[in-house]
Amino acid sequence: MKKQSLLDKVFQKRWLQHLLFWAGLSCLFTVMAALNTGTIRPHLITNLAFLPAQILAAYVFNYYQLPQLLYKKKYLFFGLSLLVSIYVFSALGRISIVHIVEPFIRTDFVQESITEILSDTGYLFSVYFTSTYICAFIMMLIKAVKTRFEEKQRVELLQQEKVKNELRFLKGQIQPHFLFNTLNNLYALTLSKSDLAPVVVLKLSDLLDFILYQSNQSSIPISKEIELIQGFIELETLRYGDKITIDFAYNTPDTDIQIPPLLLLPLVENAFKHGVSGSMEKARIKIDLKATSNLLSFEIFNTKTANVAPKIQEGKGIGTVNLRRQLALAYPDNHTLDIEETKKSYCVRLSVNLNTELND
Repeated sequence: MKKQSLLDKVFQKRWLQHLLFWAGLSCLFTVMAALNTGTIRPHLITNLAFLPAQILAAYVFNYYQLPQLLYKKKYLFFGLSLLVSIYVFSALGRISIVHIVEPFIRTDFVQESITEILSDTGYLFSVYFTSTYICAFIMMLIKAVKTRFEEKQRVELLQQEKVKNELRFLKGQIQPHFLFNTLNNLYALTLSKSDLAPVVVLKLSDLLDFILYQSNQSSIPISKEIELIQGFIELETLRYGDKITIDFAYNTPDTDIQIPPLLLLPLVENAFKHGVSGSMEKARIKIDLKATSNLLSFEIFNTKTANVAPKIQEGKGIGTVNLRRQLALAYPDNHTLDIEETKKSYCVRLSVNLNTELND
């Protein structure tokens, strides 16, 4: 167990991973070449001299040309960049062999000048391209396997977090006092034979049905989340009456935009919990939601009394912490969540890049 733990700590250092990668390839290429000739020294010198060109080619290809050009669909720039880099790094490799290696291992040869090497483009592309870029392609395959493995782990972690979030939402977000007060209001409406009683039952039923049975999906249409927010607002309006003013504006031309379930509702519940509860003056909540196929923008503002101690300062509330975790898993590096709190108000701004692919 101690050896495995030490190995894990070693491989957590990226620089060491890269060092082992290059050392391993150099040893592998040297041994394979030596098996054919029976000597190691000339092949070791050749591989070491050729290594700078291979390293430069590998890192430019995998850390610039692929992610910044090819994956961003800049095909023309990718093609031109690749042609230039093949020529430059192949020429660098050829110069290293001719002017560094061959003087050590050969005596009867005519050394080409740098000008001759640079002008012989056909030889560079046909012969040196493979030797120069073989390490770049091996690195690309390893990165692809590693990315796939990490993606699988992230998906599994996301599924685990979804289950935990559902339980935490029921325990920490939909508080017992919310259900108790809603049922009390429902009882009063029933006694007065109000026409609102069936509506309250339906809204409460829909909300609990979704939380308990439908939120296990990886994504839902944004229209469903809007319905949940509207239902929640109607229930809370019934609870607080004239004590609160609510403005909910949304602009979602495409109602089929997919988002994770319960992404926005916890922020709405937080606004009511911390912006209205305990406040004796008239409170206000303003919600603004905009969503296109590319970007979701959600802002929620609520007033609060100055004498109420901050309960979710710096995003430490249960709902905000859970939301940050869900966003980090579902939209890594593709979202922003800003919180602005004053003595009399609290505002949350959420922006999500919806081009990020959600995992099932």
